[in-house]
Amino acid sequence: MPKKPETTKRHYGADDIVVLEGLEAVRKRPGMYIGSTGEEGLQHLMVEIFDNSRDEAMNGYADEIEVAILPGNVIRVVDNGTGIPVEKHKKTGVSTLETVLTVLHAGGKFEGDSYKISGGLHGVGASVVNALSEWLSAEVHRDGGRFVQSFKIGKKDKDVKKAGASDKHGTIIAFKPDATIFSETVFDWQKVVNHLRGQAYLVKGVRIRAIDARDYAGKIDTDGVFYLSELKLPVPSQTFYFEGGLLSLIKFYNQKEKLAHRNIFYVEKEASNIMVEIALQYIDDIDAKEITYTNNTRTPEGGTHLTGFRTALTRTLNDYGRKNNLIKENEDNFTGDDVREGIVCVVSVKLRDPQFEGQTKAKLGSVEARGAVETVFGESFQMFLEENPDDAKSIISKVVLALKARKAAKAAKDSVLRKGALDGLALPGKLADCQTRNAEESELFIVEGDSAGGTAKTGRDRRTQAILPLRGKILNVEKARLDKMLASKEVKSLVIALGAAIGDTFDISKLRYHKIILASDADVDGAHIRTLLLTLFYRYYRPLIEAGHLYIALPPLYMIKKGKEVAYAYNDDQKDEIVAAMGGMAAEAVVEVSDGPADEVEEESADAVEEAETKKRFAKIQLQRYKGLGEMNAEQLWETTMDPDTRILKQVTIEDAEVADGVFDVLMGAEVEPRRLFIQTHAKMANLDI
Repeated sequence: MPKKPETTKRHYGADDIVVLEGLEAVRKRPGMYIGSTGEEGLQHLMVEIFDNSRDEAMNGYADEIEVAILPGNVIRVVDNGTGIPVEKHKKTGVSTLETVLTVLHAGGKFEGDSYKISGGLHGVGASVVNALSEWLSAEVHRDGGRFVQSFKIGKKDKDVKKAGASDKHGTIIAFKPDATIFSETVFDWQKVVNHLRGQAYLVKGVRIRAIDARDYAGKIDTDGVFYLSELKLPVPSQTFYFEGGLLSLIKFYNQKEKLAHRNIFYVEKEASNIMVEIALQYIDDIDAKEITYTNNTRTPEGGTHLTGFRTALTRTLNDYGRKNNLIKENEDNFTGDDVREGIVCVVSVKLRDPQFEGQTKAKLGSVEARGAVETVFGESFQMFLEENPDDAKSIISKVVLALKARKAAKAAKDSVLRKGALDGLALPGKLADCQTRNAEESELFIVEGDSAGGTAKTGRDRRTQAILPLRGKILNVEKARLDKMLASKEVKSLVIALGAAIGDTFDISKLRYHKIILASDADVDGAHIRTLLLTLFYRYYRPLIEAGHLYIALPPLYMIKKGKEVAYAYNDDQKDEIVAAMGGMAAEAVVEVSDGPADEVEEESADAVEEAETKKRFAKIQLQRYKGLGEMNAEQLWETTMDPDTRILKQVTIEDAEVADGVFDVLMGAEVEPRRLFIQTHAKMANLDI
C-alpha cells in the first residue's frame, strides 16, 4: 500500500477571517454590486442614483427630476420629492442621511408603507455609489431647511448641517466616480439620454431633464442652485414628459416602421395587487420586440410576466381566429412563434417585493405576476379584437402568413440539415476542412471568393484551420424569410459547415468550430460582404456571438520592404511611421528610380543633385498596397492574417442588443427612408476608400 504523502500542517484560525467593515467590501469587489468596473458599471452609478429619484415619482412624491453631467464628469441628480430624512437614526446613532449613504441595505423600501413599489429593491444603490466615488455631496431640502453633507471614498467627510432656509423639498446628489476603481470615467451622453427617455415613458406625468454641461467654458457654481436648468446654460439638454405612458413608447418605437394595423392596444389595470401595463402593435417585420419591466427596472431575460403575456396572446388569437372563421377547420393552431412575429410590445408590472432569479434582476421569478398579466391582458386583448375588427383581421392575416412561412422554413431547414447529415461526412465541396475534430481548437475562415480561398487553403495550418470560400455577396437575410434564405447555395453551405442547425433549432454544443473568422477584402465590397455575414450571424446565430465565437480578421493594407526587411501596415499612419523608420521621410518619397550617367548628374544644379541622392537613398523601399486577400501569396496571408502568433483579430460582441437591432433594421431592412436619413446624418464620419 503506497505511503500517504506528508502534508504541511495548516494554521487556520479566527485571525485568518477578514471582516470588511462599512463599504470596504464594495471597493474590494465592485463587480458584485455594479456588474463591472468598465463603461457599463460607470453608467450603473448614474442609474442607481436616478432610480432613487424615480421611485419617489413612481410613488407620487415627485414630478420633476433633473440629471446633469458637470465638468470633470461629475453627475448631479435632483428631484422634488420628500427629501431624505436628516434626523438621527435610532439604530445607527447618526443622521438618517448618513445612514442611507454609508450603510448597505439601509433604505425606506423594506418595511412600512413609504414605498409601495420601487426599483431599488436591495437598499444598496446610494451607499454603493458613495463607496465607488472620489467624493459625493448630498443636499436635502425639507421641513423649511437646506441640509448638506459631504463624503470622500464612501466615508463621512463632514457631519450633516443646516446651510440655510429653503421653501423647496427634494434631494440633490452629486458625485465624481473614483478613477482608481473605473477603467473609464467618461459618461456616455447618449446612453444617459436613452435611459432617461425610457423611464419618462414608464412613469407617466413626470418631467425628466438631461443636461450635458461637461464642455461649458464658464464656472458653474451650484451652491444654492436647485435645478441647474434655472441657470439657462448654453449646453445640450433634453426634456422628456409623456402622459401616454407605454402607448407613447410604442409610437416612438414604431415611428419609422411600416405598420401591420392602425390602432395600438393599451391596458393599465390592477389584478391581485399587481399593476399591469401593456401596449402592443404589429409591424411589417419578421422579428419580435418584447420588452419587459418590473417596477420600471428592465428585465432583459423576461420572466413570469412575459410568460403570462405570451400564453394569453397565443390563446386569445387562436380563440378569436376560430370563433370568427379566420382560421380554417383543417388548419393548425397558431404557435407562440407565429403570434409573436412582427410584434412590438412592452409589458410592465409593478408589485411589492418582487422576486428575481439571480443577482442582476434580469429575470422576474414572482409566480403571482404570471397570473396577473395573463388575466389582465387576456381579457383586455380579447375586448380590443372585438371592438376593432379591422385591426383584428390584419393581425390574424399576419399571423396566418407567419404560420405558412414557418412551415415552409421548417421544410427548407429540415431539407438542408437532412442533406448535411446524409451526405455525411459530406460537408460542402468548397469547404477545406481541418484535420482535428476538437471544436475548441478548430477555426473556420470564411473568405471572399475562390482566389482568396485558394491562397488561404495553401497557407493555412491544415490541422486546426478550415477554409470556406463564398462566391459573391450572400443574400441579405434582413429582408428574407428563412425558407428563401436556405435556398441560397452560399448560406446553405455555411449552415452545413457549422453543423449546429440554425435559428430556433441552433445547438451551440454541436458547433464544429469555436473560432469563426470573417476574412473579407479591405475595400467597399469586402465591407459589404462582411456586413451581410454579420447580419446573418446576428439574426440567426446570436448565441454564437454572445459566446465569443465570432471574429473579424484584420489583414494589412500595405507591405513595406527594404532589402530583406519586411513590415506590414494596417493604416496610412502606420505606413508612414514604418517608412520613416526604414530611412524614408514620407510615403511619396518611396519611389522606384534608376541610376543615370554620372556626367548628367554633375551638370545639374546642387538642389537637383541632392534630390537625386535622396531618391537613390529611398529607392530600395518597396511599397505594395493590398486590395484583396487574393493579392497576397500563401506565405504572406499566413504571416499577416492566419498565424495565431502574429495575426490581428477583432472579436464581435453585442454590447447593447437593442441598439444593434435598430442599426441592423435601418442599414439592412426594406425601408429606404430611414437608411437615407442615417447616411445623411453620419456622412461626415465616413472613411472613404476612393
